[in-house]
Amino acid sequence: MPTDPPARGPSSEFARLVAELEQAEAYEQRLRALIVEVRDQLAAGSASTALSLLNAALNDIDSATDVVTRQRGQASSSESSRR
Repeated sequence: MPTDPPARGPSSEFARLVAELEQAEAYEQRLRALIVEVRDQLAAGSASTALSLLNAALNDIDSATDVVTRQRGQASSSESSRR
């Protein structure tokens, strides 16, 4: 006798992936805005301000959680490429 799959299985996975994609897109937009701001500061001759912006961005990147994470049983792309 076949069992019914969990009602939330595929749809909850889809919702999780959509939310993850939205987070990644928002992150990309923030990085693009930062690049524009740094470029403008450099064009204005303010290298120290541009460096400060970049240092702050690096700190944010280092302290942020990864948007894409491995699921159990899956090797990362870097691990797969080493095999």
